[in-house]
Formats: sequence, structure tokens, C-alpha cells
Amino acid sequence: MTQPAPSSLLMPTLAARAERVSPFIVMDVMNQAAAIERNGGSVVHMEVGQPSAPTPASIRAAAGRALEHGRIGYTQALGTDSLRERIARHYRDAYGVGVAAQRIVVTTGSSGGFILAFLACFQPGARVAITAPGYPAYRNILIALGLEPVAIEVGPETRFALTPELIARAHAEAPLAGVLTMSPANPTGVVMAPDAIAAVAAECRRLGLWYISDEIYHGLTYEAPATTALAADPDAIIVNSFSKYYCMTGWRVGWLVVPERLVRTIERLQQNLSISVPYLSQVAGEAAFEATAECEAIKAGYAANRAYLLKALPEIGLGDFLPVDGAFYIYLDIGRYSNDSMAFCRDVLNQAGVAITPGLDFDEARGARTVRMSFAGSLQECEQAVERIGAWLKSR
Repeated sequence: MTQPAPSSLLMPTLAARAERVSPFIVMDVMNQAAAIERNGGSVVHMEVGQPSAPTPASIRAAAGRALEHGRIGYTQALGTDSLRERIARHYRDAYGVGVAAQRIVVTTGSSGGFILAFLACFQPGARVAITAPGYPAYRNILIALGLEPVAIEVGPETRFALTPELIARAHAEAPLAGVLTMSPANPTGVVMAPDAIAAVAAECRRLGLWYISDEIYHGLTYEAPATTALAADPDAIIVNSFSKYYCMTGWRVGWLVVPERLVRTIERLQQNLSISVPYLSQVAGEAAFEATAECEAIKAGYAANRAYLLKALPEIGLGDFLPVDGAFYIYLDIGRYSNDSMAFCRDVLNQAGVAITPGLDFDEARGARTVRMSFAGSLQECEQAVERIGAWLKSR
């Protein structure tokens, strides 16, 4: 009997939610840059939001000692007791906010934290407010989980942050279930003032919404320190990670602070989704809190890069950018040169040898005229990027 050709076999269909998940464009740019380098080309990397500095030596040493000890196994689903207690102490030391260690959940980076928080808080189809521009993974994780991201456009009139009025307007159009803010923000670098965070928290309480605050870039501010949403609302859900300030992106370890009533629900989810966060990463995370001196030296490098770019970019015709309060990004308007940020970034990469990220990654409606530059590398790399882009702009 003749077997049917593979093309005629009845194949299972792809999940509709997965099909709606957009690519993370910055990772595509990184792949394209790597291909150029494999072929002998030179690329200055300003596309990916990760520190170029290595994980501080004291953190690596702590993990090394744990590795030599030999026991690398599962931990409690919520994380080791010692790490949870150390994170709770961090909130007392850094913010003057008391948090019980029992409310801390150790996660596989902030990404794992978002998945756990969204699953615990929202029913299928729930509407969750995020900003545009904003971090694209919010939108895509929500979609993958069967939730509806509600992108609220923010601009200079609100310093590119959500306000109670914007939240109330979106909620009146169709009920929201939650609100997600980020300060310092990616891609904008904007830091919300304490009273702005308090106002958002109060509006969420008034409307009965979950308030989730992404604080992954805390520690990386250049004018004034960032404020935790816990200072305004003890029931706020905090998402944080060791990735950015502590230069630990590849260790994949972060944490949540959640209301006590969510702890058991999230514990059950973690038990089934990942069992536990890698033990070595938790050891490294605990050691990170003692590596402040090394981390501050790295941050001083970012500050020098920021100061250079704020002066040099306008000199080559790229002076229209948002406030750069924190994180390590500059979000630029390129409308005078192009209304196609994908093509602009492709040409900058192929013709100038600088990798930057199209604004469409962060703002589907308005990102065609914006780009993001990361200044997490060295000052020499920033200088080289400005020189290359400046020469390319003159030659166009």
C-alpha cells in the first residue's frame, strides 16, 4: 500500500496565541550583526540591553565555591531561605520598606517573574495596561498566556509615563484587570517620580486593579534614585532581577515581591513550571548584594557613556531624544531622516557597522520613526559608534 506523501498528511495546527507573538526584533538585529562578524566585518554593538562588563568577581567566586562543594540540586520552589531573607533585607536597607521574606519569590529572571505573576493574577482574556513605547516582551508574554495587552500611548506631556487619567480612560473604554509600569523604563530611560508612582498606585486601588511594577533597572539612575512602588502600596507586585545592575543576564535569576495571599498560588505554579530556580544562580544572587563597590564602578562607566552621548549625538544630527534618567538606553526620534526605522537600522548596520534597535520593537503604532541605542558598552565603543553613524549620515 502506498504511503501518502508528507505534504498530504493531516498535520496539527499551530496554537493561535503563539502565532500572534511577534519576534523580539532586537534579537534578530543581534543575529544579523553576528552574521556580519562571522564574515569578517566589524560591528559596534548598541542593540542589546545587557551589560558588557563581566559579572563581578566576588559573585563568580561565590558560585565557584558552591560548585566545588558538589551539591547542585533542587531548592524550595520559592527559593532558598537565605536568598529570600537577603532580598527582604535589601528592601529595608535600600528603600526603608519592611518586607517579610515569606513574600519573596525567587524567579528565573524577570521573565519568569512576569509569567508567574500574570498566571496568578489574571483570568484568560483579561486586559492589562502597558505603555507604548514599552518593553515588547510584556505584550508578547500576555498574548502567549491568552491575555490582552492594552498599549496606552505616552508622550512628553506625561514624561512618557502612565498617569491616573490615562488608566481611568482605558478602564472606562473596557474594564482593565491590571496595570504594569516600569521605572527606570526600557526603551526610554525615564524614571517616574515618587508622587507619580503613588498616584498610579492609588488609581489602581480605586479601580480594584492589580498594580505590577517592573524595577529591573533599579540601581541604574543618574540624577535621583528610583522609588519602589512598595513605598506607595504594600500590595503592589514587584518584579526585579539581578540581570542589569549586577551584570548577571545569563544567570537567569530574579525575584517577585507579592502580597501574602498570592504566595501559595505562585508556589504551586513554580513547582510545576520550573520546580526551582538553579541553585548556583541563587548562590550568586545572594553574593551580589555584597558586590556593590564593583557594580558602582561599572555604573560609573555607564554614566560616562551617557554624558558623552548626550553631547555627541546632537552634534551629528541626532539630538531629538527622550530624558535619559536611568537604565542604559537613549530613545531617538529619527523622523528627519526616515519614517522606516527597520530600514534605517538595517542600513546603519550594513553600511556603518553599528547595531541599533528599531523603535517598532517598542511601539507598534509610532515606532517607525524611533530607534533605541544601548550605552552599556565601553566609552570607546560609544565614540566609535558616533563616528561611524556621523560619517554615514553625512554621506546619505
